[in-house]
Amino acid sequence: MGAGPQHGRSYRVQVRRFGPEEQARPGDFRRGDFILTHGASIFSWLIRVGQGLRFWGADRRYTWWNHAALIVSDDGALVEALGAGVQQTDLTRYTATEYHLVRLGDLADDHDREQVVAFGRWCLGEEYGWTTIVSITLSLLSGVKFSFGFDGQSICSGLVARALERTNVIFDRSPSHIMPADLAMRFRVEPPPSGTDKGEPQKPIPGRSGSKPRERVDIVSEQ
Repeated sequence: MGAGPQHGRSYRVQVRRFGPEEQARPGDFRRGDFILTHGASIFSWLIRVGQGLRFWGADRRYTWWNHAALIVSDDGALVEALGAGVQQTDLTRYTATEYHLVRLGDLADDHDREQVVAFGRWCLGEEYGWTTIVSITLSLLSGVKFSFGFDGQSICSGLVARALERTNVIFDRSPSHIMPADLAMRFRVEPPPSGTDKGEPQKPIPGRSGSKPRERVDIVSEQ
């Protein structure tokens, strides 16, 4: 997966798991970081099915993740693409389930983080990217590398990937078509062992809000 730093330089990225009823607190993250988790909506299910077409063998474990959300404030506000569109929510809505926090470390300086947040907030109000899901599925089924979609639409992981373009992360395909498993594999976010309490998958929430306007340290290197 070609999501990495430029010019062969290595960067330190931190990944931390929070189990059910655990909660990341201010200070555990910074704006511009993101989370990977798993949902129970039709959109989450479709993403997981699509990921199963791309990831095989040992990499298939990364398909556990089917949702990503961008942290846009130091007190835990999120921007995420949900069934009702791109909304501003809060990290506390994932208390009942597990999630992994990905801290960008020196992949992003303060200016980069400002740009990531500005882009995330700019996306508020966009529609969910149904056409992107169709595009990804057709590409995977046919083996032909092509993509299509509409401006003003986002899927959860595509929104995060597009935001990460404002940092030292580079992708080997259109960021709008990056799936949660792509992010998990690139940032080495491992699923929990079998039998681990994973809590309740987060259910979709209605409506829209907002408007446009135990730690592991890994080395992420350019492929």
